[in-house]
Parts: sequence; C-alpha cells; structure tokens
Amino acid sequence: MSFQAYLDNIRAKTGQMPDDFRRLAGEKGLAVNGQLAPGVKAGDIVAWLKTDFALGHGHAMAVYALLKGIKNEGDA
Repeated sequence: MSFQAYLDNIRAKTGQMPDDFRRLAGEKGLAVNGQLAPGVKAGDIVAWLKTDFALGHGHAMAVYALLKGIKNEGDA
C-alpha cells in the first residue's frame, strides 16, 4: 500500500486531512509548526491516535511519519 493510500484510508475513517492532524498534534503539544515536537516519540503519537481516532498501529505510524517529515502527502 502506498503512503498516499494510507492517508486516504485515514481520511475515510476519521474525516481528518494531514493538515488537521498537524493542527491537532500542535494543540496536544505533540507538534510545533506541523512538525513533531522535540522529545515526542512514535509511541506517543500512536497512543494518541489509537485513543482519539481508533486508528490501528500502521495507520498511526503513517501520521507519525508525516509529522516527523519522513513522508509527505503524495509519496508512493
């Protein structure tokens, strides 16, 4: 599955776009200016997304990769 397919599935399940997750992560203190905040680990993001959005581990890790800057929208 491509990275974009993960994001599309996340949007279908949650109604949230990547920018929404950046904003929400910022509101929770997990991100600054749309990027992962210093000291925030993958497990922190995964726990948040599992609790608040019922995302599975793989989909939560896709959002983590987005926040960390490892992947971007449109990546294969």
